[in-house]
Amino acid sequence: MKTAILVDGGFYRKRATALWGTKTAEERAKELIHYCQEHIKAQKSNLYRVFYYDCAPIQGCAYHPLLKKNIILKNSQTYSWMETFLNELRKARKFAVRLGSLSEITLGYSLKKEVQKDLFAGKVKLEDITESDFNFTLEQKGVDMKLGIDIASLAYKKQVEQIVLISGDSDFVPAAKLARREGIDFILDPMWAKIKDNLSEHIDGIHSCCSPKTPTPQTKTSAKGGNV
Repeated sequence: MKTAILVDGGFYRKRATALWGTKTAEERAKELIHYCQEHIKAQKSNLYRVFYYDCAPIQGCAYHPLLKKNIILKNSQTYSWMETFLNELRKARKFAVRLGSLSEITLGYSLKKEVQKDLFAGKVKLEDITESDFNFTLEQKGVDMKLGIDIASLAYKKQVEQIVLISGDSDFVPAAKLARREGIDFILDPMWAKIKDNLSEHIDGIHSCCSPKTPTPQTKTSAKGGNV
């Protein structure tokens, strides 16, 4: 059986950090490669290809209201980390990197919601606000579309018998339904994140190669409808 693994990059990076902590770009890339290999071992299948979906780091400037200056994003650690991470994945065997773009319209820094609530409730003062109280916000464009098109292509061309999607986004329900109608075994890996009922309904099983209580990826399997 041939299996294609599709990785929602933004989702994976966020969940991996929550589960296993912050890592260098090289370490995070090796972790992802190993994680995908664990899926293939667990399914006892042959890897067709790993498709990784994300956005290249943005090079523009963003105004920081607290620092009262423009931040040159290309000079940031986040930019260099992401560049290295993507390059490491490009060099990996059977990895295909699919990149969307980041919208400069939504680019900027905003106060975290909980900080805003405390500020307007009088629990904190304006002079108590620090850099850590801000989120860097931007919007991805084209990533979901690329992922959906690849699912349709894999299904219609009968290139694989199984698709493993590492994501927790219910926007992929139409693509999952299409793949299943074409006879594809569709497995979701939400990495222990809570998923919506409509996503759980249109998959053939849930399988996470990790445990929320261990510092390194380990194979954990579940039947449809829940994790173990």
